[in-house]
Amino acid sequence: MQYDVSSPLEYMESLDIDWRKDKLQELRQMILQQDSAIQETISYKMLCFTLNESVLFHLNAQKGYVSLYCGDTNKIDPEGELLKGLSVGKGCIRFTKTKDISTTRINEFIKQAVILLKEGKDIGC
Repeated sequence: MQYDVSSPLEYMESLDIDWRKDKLQELRQMILQQDSAIQETISYKMLCFTLNESVLFHLNAQKGYVSLYCGDTNKIDPEGELLKGLSVGKGCIRFTKTKDISTTRINEFIKQAVILLKEGKDIGC
């Protein structure tokens, strides 16, 4: 889904109050807590997180899931261990209503992405 907004606050306010907003907020907090230099903006009509002027993630509520767009998952988690049990597409990780984020290793995946980007590594598609 696309949201015609110009700020992260407008984006959050435009979401329906349901499980998608809850999951999106949980992932959003995981990202923002990784480093105080992470900036949150709007890009491609979704939340965009940058670090040192490089895109780190995009985050968006879809109709049936919440998507974390992360570039090339194999560059961040080559063995696939951190994403085991998650629905992974080309450049995105999908979180459905029944997926309990706290039982996954997504926080470690997010942390690894931040580390790699800070080291100047390419994590994009």
